Amino acid sequence: MTALAAVGGTAVVQAVSTDAWTELRHRLGRWLGRGNSQRENAVLERLDQTAGELGAAGPAELERVRIRQEAAWQTRIETLLESLDDTERAQAVEQLSVLLGQRIAQGGVSASQGGQAVRGNVDIRAGHGSAAAWNMGSVTLGNPPQPGPPQG
Repeated sequence: MTALAAVGGTAVVQAVSTDAWTELRHRLGRWLGRGNSQRENAVLERLDQTAGELGAAGPAELERVRIRQEAAWQTRIETLLESLDDTERAQAVEQLSVLLGQRIAQGGVSASQGGQAVRGNVDIRAGHGSAAAWNMGSVTLGNPPQPGPPQG
């Protein structure tokens, strides 16, 4: 349940400013509204506020805003799931899994195509002038060439 809520929080933040935003916004608003139009409208307003905050964030603060918004949406999703009885919760988890395009087995982990899933801790370290990351793509280490006319 917590893993799915985390995926939901991340999905909200990642969808802002993409083609997926409108549909995710609508579907998540309906899901969180649970058939109550006032609650759904309140969720849609919060989603719009999230999009506005992310859009207004400057480069220096964007990561902080992203983290805060992911956590806020994760908490909203967890709070809703915790408020449901076992049967309703199971149905809501399935609905949210489908909504997010995720299939997370009970107690398992999942990642969509191109993603990486880990159950447990991940510890990535770099030392002595090296670089480390989960997925870095093409990386070149060393000193860059000095600016100026070509030598030789």
